[in-house]
Amino acid sequence: MAIDGLIILDPTGRPIIQSSYTTYPAAYPLLHIEALNNALAKAPREGSVDPVIYVGELSCSSACCHVEVGGMRFLATISGDVDPLIAFAFLDAFIEILQDYFGVVSVATLKDNFDIVYQLLEETLDSSGHPLTTSPNLLSDIVLSPSLISKLLASVSPATPGVPSVRQGGSFGSNGASGAFTSPIPWRKAGVRHNHNEILFDVVEEMRGIVGKNGTTLVSNVFGKIESNSKLSGTPDLTLTFTNPNVMTDCAFHPCVRLQKWTRDNALSFVPPEGRFILADYQYRPPQSALVSNVPIPLSLKANMDMGEFGGTFALTLTSRLIKVMENLELKFYLGEDATSAQCTLSSAGSSVGSVGSADGSWSFNSRTKMLQWEILNMRSSGSWILRGSWTSKIKAPRPAHAFQIHFEIPSYSFSSLKVDQLRLSSETYKMYKGVRMRSKGSIEWRW
Repeated sequence: MAIDGLIILDPTGRPIIQSSYTTYPAAYPLLHIEALNNALAKAPREGSVDPVIYVGELSCSSACCHVEVGGMRFLATISGDVDPLIAFAFLDAFIEILQDYFGVVSVATLKDNFDIVYQLLEETLDSSGHPLTTSPNLLSDIVLSPSLISKLLASVSPATPGVPSVRQGGSFGSNGASGAFTSPIPWRKAGVRHNHNEILFDVVEEMRGIVGKNGTTLVSNVFGKIESNSKLSGTPDLTLTFTNPNVMTDCAFHPCVRLQKWTRDNALSFVPPEGRFILADYQYRPPQSALVSNVPIPLSLKANMDMGEFGGTFALTLTSRLIKVMENLELKFYLGEDATSAQCTLSSAGSSVGSVGSADGSWSFNSRTKMLQWEILNMRSSGSWILRGSWTSKIKAPRPAHAFQIHFEIPSYSFSSLKVDQLRLSSETYKMYKGVRMRSKGSIEWRW
């Protein structure tokens, strides 16, 4: 099971980078690009295109899997009996690599670093379509980052006597591909040294839920991951334990984690990679004593909708169910492809909330996407936020979406209440600093 190749399209749908399709006809990648562009052009609204698009113009069954990043489309083509999840997993890994190298992934960034992007593509995907090296620690030794190349070019000048040139095996040779395979541990470099030794853990949890029109939670799950940033010298052997590891289920670990140790003791024993990496992914398992398996939704929405001719009116009331402050709350409402305009007013209820100003909330209507967006920067634990408004439509019987899309963030909070017990260091004698931070976010579909 392999991926045929990868194509990157600019915001206009034209290819700017693609892998070599040497074993396929010349029209093979073009047919997939055309199929994606046609699907995007026919989409009634943004985000409504199927992430897997079947291409039927070929004798063999094929499809393209695509994701959107920075206005661009990253497209992986597959054919035969290939699971699309493999393509999406590779796309996510490749995009994370680009973000690690360039910071911001944009058309200008990729065009300015064509050579580096093609080198990364050659190292991460072989000619047969099988993923190769996707570890950032190994790739940083094989493919030099733009900042390192600039430093090397600035320090190596042909006019400087006694300084070896790149062709004579200067700095490029000492930091080249040979350094990537000198360590006995594939994911960690040899001889790492730091003046201050520290490792940081970010426990990030995301709630995904659907609420029915009667206010009943149909489904709500929490998926978490432990993001790590290691700056430790030598070869540290770490053991991370939790006070309540039973809240984690369906776990997926970084290759550095010893699975037998986790199975036996519910402890994460590992030699960490250098720099940023994801230590573990998991799903939150509610306590067995809970009456329902759904995780409680941390907010409530009351929607009064009145459909009329050539438009409608609405009154939306949001209330937080948490003591913690919710940040960057965003509610989106699709008003239908024939919507022309919208008018809204903001207000609040509750003495502790006060009047809603520009710092507390705002709304906007996008005439291109036909999307009404309501934003609240800080949603406190008491009081309610109210959005009243109306919209107009070209047709007599408007057809808005019958669901609201709500996104929010909760800093210093964990749905699962996962807590780190201790972190033990062996094989090294220095003292290290350990930092743990919790962060949660949510994506809720609320139907009416």
